[in-house]
Amino acid sequence: MPAAGAGADVPTWVYASASGMLAAGAVLVAGRARPPARRARLLCDPPGPARLRAPWARAVIGLSAVVRRSPAGAVVGGLLRRRATARSRSARERALPAAVDLLTVAVAAGCSPYEAVVSVAPWMPGAVRPAFEAVVARVRMGDSLVGSVDDALARDPVLEPLARALEVTDRLGAPVGPALARLSATVRAEVRRRDESRARTVPVRLLFPLVFLVLPAFGLLTVVPALLVSFRAL
Repeated sequence: MPAAGAGADVPTWVYASASGMLAAGAVLVAGRARPPARRARLLCDPPGPARLRAPWARAVIGLSAVVRRSPAGAVVGGLLRRRATARSRSARERALPAAVDLLTVAVAAGCSPYEAVVSVAPWMPGAVRPAFEAVVARVRMGDSLVGSVDDALARDPVLEPLARALEVTDRLGAPVGPALARLSATVRAEVRRRDESRARTVPVRLLFPLVFLVLPAFGLLTVVPALLVSFRAL
């Protein structure tokens, strides 16, 4: 039987199902199947007053309140909050080497630790910029650099090593350049180790889309049409 005739005898739902499975598998493999940040904020924190004007917004807020108060909503909200926290920490860890390099360049140009923080704060990566802007704001309000760094940076486990380097330099008067260079090498090695560890888990994460989406779609596109055509030819 010609290929066109065989294709005409195959129901449309076979190709539609296979296409949907392949599309879902591609999305999962690409790593884009993530819960939207807007949904996470909705379950974790209620929207602001500016969103209360539209009727659909009030309905969504009421529904989200009911969901948050239910046991399932509490569990889902906790999972989303932990996932958002983990992503925020990962973003800060990836931004830390660039932040240390910016401070190193500013210090190498002749800036003091405070001048270096002030100079590079607007150019910091977005994940760590608010912390450095908080340091600058506190110092301009009269606080010392050590106190500002201790309040804005040292409380974050990711930024604590950088805070300790700046504090020791300010208290002891030691050159901050070598300390920042050593810290840069250390944090880059840690980021590389985390990336390598994550890369080793990629085959495991690909098992679900491969086994439950790609292989069934392959079967729908190859085996099912041949079986249907064979049964109809009997």
